[in-house]
Amino acid sequence: MHKLTTPMWEIIRNFNAGAVATVNDDGSPAVSPKATFVIVDEGCIAYGDIRSPGTSANLASRPAIEVNFIDILTRTAVRVSGTAQVVTKDSSVGQQLVPYFEEYWSAYLQAMQHFVCISIHSAELITSPAYDVGLKREELVKTNFEKISSLIQN
Repeated sequence: MHKLTTPMWEIIRNFNAGAVATVNDDGSPAVSPKATFVIVDEGCIAYGDIRSPGTSANLASRPAIEVNFIDILTRTAVRVSGTAQVVTKDSSVGQQLVPYFEEYWSAYLQAMQHFVCISIHSAELITSPAYDVGLKREELVKTNFEKISSLIQN
């Protein structure tokens, strides 16, 4: 098992919207954004399910899951693969997760239908090929921040 490292924690905390990949009944991939992630520990992350009936149905049948978090400024990502467990808020596991969601997502807690707890099998830090050609983190942050700033101003 590969656990989350400090740089991975930082990306997940700062860019907490994750693209969640599951598998549909017909074997086709399904990707859905989730933005209520919490880090439980180096081997477990979770999200609060607010409106994801398709993802939850996929996980009930096939609990394999991957989540990708992207730091759009540094063009660095974290890919987490694991096994998901859908738990109700009033279950023993759900009750253990409530404090994490209260800390970060208290405004959404009532809307969460249940929690999805992901036991991490592997976690990988992925960097852009821009680093391979010699670009530096500071250059990427500056360029990408300028792009985002121009979008906001327009």
